[in-house]
This record gives sequence, C-alpha cells and structure tokens, in this order.
Amino acid sequence: MLIALDAMGGDFAPAETVAGAILAQQELGIEVALVGDRAIVEAEIKRQGGDPTSFQIMHAAEAIGMDEHPAQAVRTKKDASINVAMDLVKRGVASSLVSAGNTGAVMASALLNLQRIPGIERPALGMVAPLTERGIFVIDVGANADVKPSYLVQFAQMGSIYAERMMHVRNPRVALLNIGGEDSKGSELMQDVHNRLRATPGINFIGNIEGGEVHKDRTDVIVTDGFTGNIAVKLVEGIADFLFTELRGAMTSKLQYKLAALVLKPGLRPLGVRMDPGTYGGVPLLGVNGVVFIAHGNSDAKAIKNCIARAKEAATSGMLDSIRGSLGRK
Repeated sequence: MLIALDAMGGDFAPAETVAGAILAQQELGIEVALVGDRAIVEAEIKRQGGDPTSFQIMHAAEAIGMDEHPAQAVRTKKDASINVAMDLVKRGVASSLVSAGNTGAVMASALLNLQRIPGIERPALGMVAPLTERGIFVIDVGANADVKPSYLVQFAQMGSIYAERMMHVRNPRVALLNIGGEDSKGSELMQDVHNRLRATPGINFIGNIEGGEVHKDRTDVIVTDGFTGNIAVKLVEGIADFLFTELRGAMTSKLQYKLAALVLKPGLRPLGVRMDPGTYGGVPLLGVNGVVFIAHGNSDAKAIKNCIARAKEAATSGMLDSIRGSLGRK
C-alpha cells in the first residue's frame, strides 16, 4: 500500500518530511511515494543517510508556499507537489495522501482533483482532541466558518463514522457544542441543528455539551462549525502549552523542586505525549472522494511519521466506503 507524501509541504520541508518518510519506512514498513522536485528530494535523502532508490519519487516542478493564495495557487500551479500527489490518489496509485503544506491549498487541491463525495455538501476537518484517555473527535476545526444546519448534520454523520472506524468506538456518542446543555440553548442555528440531529437515524446523539464539560468523557464526537472549532482547539493547545511551560519553570526554580521533578517526571511523561500534537500526526479532511490527512505546518519528522501511519490506517479501515455508503447520493 502506497502513501503519497507532499515532500515540499510544510515549514521545514523537505528536511522533516523526508525524515518522516524514512522513519515510516524503517520503523513501520510503510511504502511512501515522495512527491516534489526530484533533485532536491534525492539530495535530502542522501544527506540523511538514506537510499533514494528505496523510495518512489514522483517529480513535481513546483511547490505552493504557506503564504500563497490557496485556490489561486492550486489552479495556476498545475505541477505543484500537492496537485501531483493528489492525482496519485485520484488515479488509485496511492491509497491516501499526507501533506503539511498550506491547509487551504490542500483543501482546494482535494476539491479540484478528488471532488466531494456526491451528496456531501461541504468537506470538514476533524481532529482527535486528547481530552480523555481515548480522545474526542472534534469536527469541524477550520474548513467551514459559515455553515448551514444540513452541513452540521453531515459533520455529525462523518464524525460518527470516523470514531467507529478509526477510534474503534462502538455506537459513538455525538454531542453538539453549545453554550448550555439544555435542548433550548443556543442560537436559532444551533437549535435547528439540535432538532435535526435528534431526528437523524444512525446517530447516537446525546444532546448539547458545554465547553467546560468536554473533558468529562460524556461524548466521543463533538460537532461544531469550523470557526468555533478552530478557536476552541487552538485555545486548548495554548492553555496546555502555558501550563506545561509554567510547570517546567516552577519545577526548575529551586533545588528541592528539581529533586521533586525527578520523581514526578515518569508520571508526567505520558500526559506530555498525549498532549503533543505530533502524537496524532495530522487531521483528516472528510467528505472528499479520497483519504487525505493534513499535518501541522511545523510538523517534525515524528509528526510526519505518525500522520503517514494514520493515513495508512484510514485507507484500510473502510472509513471512506462507509461515508460513501451512508451519506453519498445514490
């Protein structure tokens, strides 16, 4: 099974993307197609002590920068690495795609090359938030700032399928992020969505959930619009970074605290791993006609490796076929 990797996408490409591909091949035995400028990619593999002949390298003469206009760049740069990689998925050469490049460009290329699954109105970005031991799948986290009620219902359906297929949750609980737990809370939009979710078969909808309740293991999937979801996720990441920074500073400020830190470190390490975005690798773009994962722009080699592993798992999980079968227009 071949995974297409946009070798030129990301703040630290191609060094970290190539390093991630090497780790995925050596540690996990995953076959990766590196897509980018052949000479640059081959030189980077050699610089890291690898063998270019052990990879499939697909030449792409162009790359899309993080600061370029996404849709315009995708349309004008036909030979951009993300377009070439996406075409591999479209033609069935690769089972899935990973990119740490411009998120808007990855989404635009997916829509242009793979298109939406017929019957799905808007693709959505979902991510596993490490707020419980198993994690909670939050959808949408940035693809759709403006939504209609029908979009959110479809997000709930896709999120439920993802939780079942990828997180191995039987009959996942689905909640709507809102300003109160009561059925009547929220805007007219949220009240409408709430009523629609209640009436939608195949969804284990448990009602509204407030932001302060999301860590209490009440739900497996949280549904929201991309504007709210993006802010919520980044706020959680920011608070986690703040707390770990403050904790690190406090534990190294005095000798006795340093000694205590040595005792506590083994217990805190698993929490640090769980809160590290690189542990999860990247986020899936659900609703397009292919398996696409988007890694954070500042991903290091470990995050790229983990994202490749997640993309392979998704390609073999039956997730895409389930979405097509449940939501796709017949």
